[in-house]
Amino acid sequence: MARAARKKSAAVPMIVFSRARDIPFNRIRLSDSNVREVDVEAGLDELTFDIDRREDLVQGLNVRAILDADGNETGDFETPAGGRGYRSIARLVKAGRFPEDGLVPCIVKKADAKTSAVDDSLAENVLRLALHPLDQFRAFKRMVDGGMSEAEVATAYFTTERYVAQRLALAKVSPKLLEVYAENGMTLALLETFTANPDHARQEQVWDAVRQSHYREPWHVRQMLTETSVPASDKRAMFIGLDAYVAAGGPVLPRYLFDEEDGGWLDDVPLLDRLVADKLRTVADEVASEGWKWIAVSLDLPLGHERGLRVLAGTLPELTRKERKQREALRDEYDALMAEHDGCDELPDEIHQRLSEIEAALDAFENRPAIYDPAEIAGAGAFISVDSDGDLVVERGYVRPEDEPAAAVDGEAPEAVGADGDGTEEPRVMRTVITIGGEPAEPEEDEEDVIRPLSERLVAELTAHRTLALRDAVGANPQVALTALLHKLVRDTFGRSTTGAAVGASVREVYFREQGPDLKDSPYAQSVKERHDGWKADLPSDDDALWDWLAALDEASRLALLAHCVSYGVNALYERPNPISASGISQHGLDLRMAEADRLARTTGLDMIEAGFRPTVENYLGRVPKTRILEAVREGAGDRAADLIAHLKKGDMAEEAERLLAETGWLPEPLRPLDAEPELEAGTEGDGEALPAFLAGDEEEAVGSVEGDPEHLVAAE
Repeated sequence: MARAARKKSAAVPMIVFSRARDIPFNRIRLSDSNVREVDVEAGLDELTFDIDRREDLVQGLNVRAILDADGNETGDFETPAGGRGYRSIARLVKAGRFPEDGLVPCIVKKADAKTSAVDDSLAENVLRLALHPLDQFRAFKRMVDGGMSEAEVATAYFTTERYVAQRLALAKVSPKLLEVYAENGMTLALLETFTANPDHARQEQVWDAVRQSHYREPWHVRQMLTETSVPASDKRAMFIGLDAYVAAGGPVLPRYLFDEEDGGWLDDVPLLDRLVADKLRTVADEVASEGWKWIAVSLDLPLGHERGLRVLAGTLPELTRKERKQREALRDEYDALMAEHDGCDELPDEIHQRLSEIEAALDAFENRPAIYDPAEIAGAGAFISVDSDGDLVVERGYVRPEDEPAAAVDGEAPEAVGADGDGTEEPRVMRTVITIGGEPAEPEEDEEDVIRPLSERLVAELTAHRTLALRDAVGANPQVALTALLHKLVRDTFGRSTTGAAVGASVREVYFREQGPDLKDSPYAQSVKERHDGWKADLPSDDDALWDWLAALDEASRLALLAHCVSYGVNALYERPNPISASGISQHGLDLRMAEADRLARTTGLDMIEAGFRPTVENYLGRVPKTRILEAVREGAGDRAADLIAHLKKGDMAEEAERLLAETGWLPEPLRPLDAEPELEAGTEGDGEALPAFLAGDEEEAVGSVEGDPEHLVAAE
């Protein structure tokens, strides 16, 4: 029995491997049987560098003996498999980095082997299994742990240090999640998001929360991992500086390596707010020491916070001789750098950095604090705030109506200017107070299938955006502004008489009583401010000199200034009709206003999306019920996108809707142009109190009233 078994075993064919030997390189040539004919040079630089770095081949060449006409070996060999390795060695020989007769490790197959040379070449290039990415992450980590630097690893594998750092970060994700990734339980993009928080317990907690959900968008997972943190790009973080926050003991989550713009997260928000408040108080004390009567301090000052206040005419201090030389040297350096790199598509990083430094230094020369009369300082105040870039903003020299001198004109006290500029409102009271943070979040509403009307306050805030964008559009279009002004003058001249000053035409700036915190930072707000500041810097302070200055302007400049002034009277604000009140507006008047605003928008070509408006959680999506959020996403991004977020809580739904709608061009209804201009006859009043479609519905819901009188929205006409 044993003999039979041994006999059967002996009959099984045995595998005999080809023998290995070192062969001089000049005795080897490429085989015509090599199947790689396309992109034969691809990747040779990397492979050549790797062979040179290791001073050896990781894998030997597969060669066969070349036979003569009689079938005898000639002593030369050809390589049907390993052509890239052969070409790389040939490059090293040509470069003098490898001797022409240097020995090369080879696997030598018999010339009459069972498989053909073509078969070997094809198998060499096809029967390969690419390394799983997780194995690469771990290999990089082992190499760095073994003493190699990230730069050395990057150089060895022809990649960037950032790529290596990303892979090292991935290798440090929770082992539990890495195993899920290894088993194809999550995508690489999803695994990357877990590097946003180094806490393995938190990573696993978030994964457990989303693993059973069909909604596992990477951005959503990342948001969950950092929901209690503040990004380093937040203006509070930029204001105090990351170093100051860390020095105070503040924890920082690591920089998210898969986002070029990310700088990490600050994980102690109360500490951050306290540091911001302390720094603002310190600045307020320094400014107060100059002798100002009051200091108003806020992290966010609303657009138009200085309305109704007189601005002191300060004088800029003269530059010293040394400062003038420094300024001229900076200008010369700036011009030289720009000339040197003229025509470059992209400036080198160090040049871009230096130009930014020069611009900041030149701005410091131009924006020096003005000098004021000490007697005027004692009756005036200053505003202190932080802009969107985290820079401190100190605005000095504002006089409140109640602080004006008792006798100003003809022995009479000056008239107090209210929010509407007509003296009808109580003077504002400024207090030295520091306020950090915005308005409290609105409570989540009970959801119904019925889409309720928008609140009047939200409509007022949205139309404030449109009004400001229209102001910018009209201010940039002198011809439209001239037509608008002439339109107003003709109506006044031929419709009803005017009273008041020698010239009855006037422009009264429209103030936005209802405004979201994002209004002052919008692109159109910044554009209007820059235009206004530019003209303001050129205007002479004396009225007589102003007349002569205006008369000397060229026609283009006169039209541009006219357009800017006219634009300040643009009013596209919604306010609840209230014909009973002397300061109110009828439904007919409101219809006319909206129709004319739409005409201005069409004439100037205003597009709120192109102007820079985007629906956000702050300005719309977080202010409306879930039904309206879903309606917006369906209109802007489609039914499938809306279905994907329908199960979310309102806060998460609003944030995801903001992302989905960002580039769709969708606008809330109050910001859309009217479908058709209403046919209204001048001089007729509307009989009813009909509201626009986005406010129509239950009266109590539309008004948003509580116990007591409803709060009416009033805007200057």
